[in-house]
Amino acid sequence: MTQVQINTLPEPQALTVERKGEVVPAVFWQPEGDTKGVVLACHGGSGHKKSNAILMIAQACLRLGLAVLAMDGPVHGERRADGDLNPVTARQAFREAWRAGVGRTDMGEDMRAALDELVHKPGFAELPIGYIGVSMGTAYGIPLLAAEPRIRAAAIGLWSTTYAASEHLAEHAKQIRCDVWFTQQWNDEFFDREGTFALFDAIGSADKRLVAYPGPHCELEGERLTDAVAFIAGRLVQR
Repeated sequence: MTQVQINTLPEPQALTVERKGEVVPAVFWQPEGDTKGVVLACHGGSGHKKSNAILMIAQACLRLGLAVLAMDGPVHGERRADGDLNPVTARQAFREAWRAGVGRTDMGEDMRAALDELVHKPGFAELPIGYIGVSMGTAYGIPLLAAEPRIRAAAIGLWSTTYAASEHLAEHAKQIRCDVWFTQQWNDEFFDREGTFALFDAIGSADKRLVAYPGPHCELEGERLTDAVAFIAGRLVQR
């Protein structure tokens, strides 16, 4: 995976988000000059709010004048008592948490709360909003997209209806109305094609497209990241 030099990005600003009496760790990056929109980015199961995958999303979006908001998942980053950022530790913790029902819809509500905080900041109130999140970002993102009308476009994927504890996602997907770019890795070792197609088919959006790339399960980077960000930017900025 391509490594992003942190010093090529502006330092993110911390965002204070509280929900149900708990602090949800979040940060946001703001581009130089005019901010044209906001992209809410959710990391994968092995990441955290400032992991390399999120940094690559931030780098790509900032170039287009889009701010990026990111937060730690339910058992990730600063939400871990031990603060362990090791991807292997995070991935295993997420798999256990997901099967136990942790964050099934609460993570979506956490992300909505983060958006609420950000749009109250000067210059953010009327900005269009998009969403990027694959793998875990899709598992937690689908209930969010079903419930959040402020999001105009989403880039999701790398998940299926046949994965453990995912039986609720199809019903939530039916309620999605924003434009959707849904990506699939053709040789994904975790999510089978049948279940992936079924999840995509369940999405209720009038404008949705399934985009397959060769290779195994992996984060968005390179051409796939460029395509995802272009889809979002085209719907937030070029209207």
